[in-house]
This record gives sequence, C-alpha cells and structure tokens, in this order.
Amino acid sequence: MGRPVTDALVQYAQPKPEMRVLDLGSGTGEPAISLATKVGAHGHVTALDLSAELLVIAQQRAQARGLTNFSTRQADAHSLPFPDRSFDLATSRFGVMFFREPELAFRELHRVLRPGARACFLVWGSVEQPYWQSMMGVVHRHVGGPLLAPGGSNPFRYAEPGSLAAVLRSAGFGDIEEETKTLPWTWPGAAEEVWEQAQAVAVPFRPLLERVPASLWPEINSQVMAAVGKYSDGEKIAFGATVVLVSGKK
Repeated sequence: MGRPVTDALVQYAQPKPEMRVLDLGSGTGEPAISLATKVGAHGHVTALDLSAELLVIAQQRAQARGLTNFSTRQADAHSLPFPDRSFDLATSRFGVMFFREPELAFRELHRVLRPGARACFLVWGSVEQPYWQSMMGVVHRHVGGPLLAPGGSNPFRYAEPGSLAAVLRSAGFGDIEEETKTLPWTWPGAAEEVWEQAQAVAVPFRPLLERVPASLWPEINSQVMAAVGKYSDGEKIAFGATVVLVSGKK
C-alpha cells in the first residue's frame, strides 16, 4: 500500500551514486532499501530505528535483494551514534511526527550531516482524508472524546502547512522547501482486510478503539464497511493519501 509514497520520497530526495544516506525510523526497511538501490556499490545507506525486531526484517529484506551497501542501526534519533558530518543525505517516511523532542532530534540530525546535505521528510497531511475518515473517523463519531490521546503520538503533528518547516529552521536548517501531494494509497484486497490491518497497526488510535463498548462494534463495523466500500472497485480499495514533503539543507 505504501509503495507510491516510498517512491515519491525517494524521487524527492534525489539520491546520487556514492552518497552516504541515513534513514530515520526505517522500521522494516523503507525507504532505506529503495535508496540503497540508487546510491550504488560505493554508496551506503544506514537504516536507523528504535525497534531491533523491525530492523531484523529490514536486514533480511535487504539481503534478499542482494544489497551489500545497506546496514541497520538500533538507536534513538535524539542521540545519534555517529560522528559529525557523516552523511550526504537524510530521509524519513512517516517517522519524524513521533519524535519525543523534535528540535533536539533535528539538531542531532543537523550535526551528523555534511555541509550542503539535504534532509528530506514525508509526513501525513490532514486527518480529513479517506483512509482515516472511513475507519477511525467512523469510530470517533460513535464514541466521541479525543481522537488521539492528549500528549500521545500524533501522526498528524505536521499536517499544518509550515509546521515542520518551522521546527527545521529552529534546528539550524535552511533552504526549506515544502509541498503537499495526493498520492495513490491502495489496498489490494477486501474492505474487511484493510479494516483489520488498520486496527492492528494504528497504535496512536488504540485508546480510541479501547473506548468502544462491545455493543457498538456491530454497528461500527457495518458503517466502516460501507464507508470503505465507496473507494472499492471490487478488487482493490483506492483511498489516496495526502502527504507533505519537506526538506531542508545544512
């Protein structure tokens, strides 16, 4: 489902042969693996994440692709285990929204980049879009209260235009660029499957889901199926995804 989003960030980042790249919040390996295919044998991509378990999957996927210019590193973005001026490019796909102290993390990233290097990020746009509204939006309309736990993880932290750019500037980045795009976000299967997947992986929404009384689930599930079905052609569900691409230079 996320392939077009990954491709958009890789294209936006413009990786070049021989570059040394740091990908933050790599999870199971993207866009780090795609970047490694672009920088060539004399380049290198480091996939960084807090989760050792996810990085094992990333390493296995890279090995399956025959990539020898790819490595993983378990670490916290707020305290990067690299010397100053180590990387020519940095990326993150759907990761920087969850930084505990954004300015600290971006200052750390600024430190490990070489002069003139770019940092390129892709984050979610507004929650008011089909993928979220057809599922979590339906739940929220039934149970009320906060959509997301106050003070908790917020996937839409940088949905407001200029919000991520402002933090990058305060961390020392210049030449800020920003654009909003709507990209394909397509589930290759049934509505029941994408609803099950959304409930399993959407960690920030778990407090919302836990507030649903058992008596409401049949009605919620029925309405979610109807809402998701509006984007289905019987074989796939084409939600589309509105995302924000932001970059800055050291």
